[in-house]
Amino acid sequence: MNHDEDFTQFAQARAEKLRATAFMLCRDWHLAQDLTQTTLTKLYVGWRRARQADNLTAYAQKVLVRVYLDHRRRRSSAEAVTAEVHDAGYRQSPDLRLTMLDALGRLPARDRAIVILRYFEDYTVEQVADVLDVPVSVVKTQTKRSLERLRGLLAAEQLALFG
Repeated sequence: MNHDEDFTQFAQARAEKLRATAFMLCRDWHLAQDLTQTTLTKLYVGWRRARQADNLTAYAQKVLVRVYLDHRRRRSSAEAVTAEVHDAGYRQSPDLRLTMLDALGRLPARDRAIVILRYFEDYTVEQVADVLDVPVSVVKTQTKRSLERLRGLLAAEQLALFG
């Protein structure tokens, strides 16, 4: 299989999962598509090196998270998202899904990435640390703080609904 066919096969198999993860990070399907395309472009450019990774899927996720965090650092990322929320794989109930996505959206970008990688993508603490290029202790501390913040946000939401 040649370089292009190998990449095309990978991209077709993983693009939708990358897009779902991107959506959970940014909460905007159009931006999620842009982040996914940027990720796939970066992978294509460095495909010879990328395909030698021990876990190509994890490598692609790492590229996606870095693309997302880079986007958040730019001034243009301050635009407000007003598009409707689509299903991102969180299927328990529509209300719970929307509440969870809203609460995740209130976390800072890196904290949101940590929670999504740990609990939606099932990454280990060490894998998250590698993706974000931070010490394991930072991942543990930020995970604890982020989960506490999410609990508070979800409790406040429940109180507002049923208070």
